[in-house]
Order: sequence, then C-alpha cells, then structure tokens
Amino acid sequence: VQLQASGGGLVQAGGSLRLTCAASGRTSSNNAMGWFRQAPGKEREFVGRINWGGGTDYADSVKGRFTISRDIAKSTVYLQMNSLKSEDTAVYYCASGLRPYTGRGPLDYRYWGQGTLVTVSS
Repeated sequence: VQLQASGGGLVQAGGSLRLTCAASGRTSSNNAMGWFRQAPGKEREFVGRINWGGGTDYADSVKGRFTISRDIAKSTVYLQMNSLKSEDTAVYYCASGLRPYTGRGPLDYRYWGQGTLVTVSS
C-alpha cells in the first residue's frame, strides 16, 4: 500500500485547507485510516481517524474544526480543516491500519504517506 498526501500550503489564521490522501496498491476499504501531524520539535500526534464503517473520531484540539471523509471508489481520504490556528502548523501525515478499527497511536498504523506541510500564519 502506498499513500500520497497532498493539499498542504500556507494559509492565514481562520482560513481553510483540504488535505487529500490517495491510496494505491493493495488497498482495502475495510481498513481504518488516520491523520497525524508533527510540529517542529514535537512528537507526532493524533489528529483524527475514520473506521471501515465511516465512523470518525478526533483529537480534542481539532474537534469541531476538522472533518475526515472518504471516497471509497477513489481510495481517497480527505481532511477538511476549517478555522485554522497558528498552532495547527505542522507536517500532516495520513496512515492506514490493517484492521477495520484502529487506535489513536502511531503504532496502530502500518502504512504512512510522506507528509504535507501546513503553515498557518497569524
């Protein structure tokens, strides 16, 4: 499985971006997908996840502002980010698990995209 994340860029605080994660190879819509981010000097942190049934879960820091969705036919997962804040600045990674449900930790995910940089200016 290969994951390609895209859509990052520079945006002003309060703005929006939509990240895309395209999967290729031996993909399965039965596997959960997650988004993580890593700011400079910080550990990689959980942003949100979508399970095989379409259920979603978010970190408290982004709840109400970020939304994960997917297009099964395109093997693509999206992260819609609204009301962006300077503290959202980070490299964002998408990841794929091996089961329909996964946890919130990086070790719960088997495949990772290369990351896309999101910079929010205040």
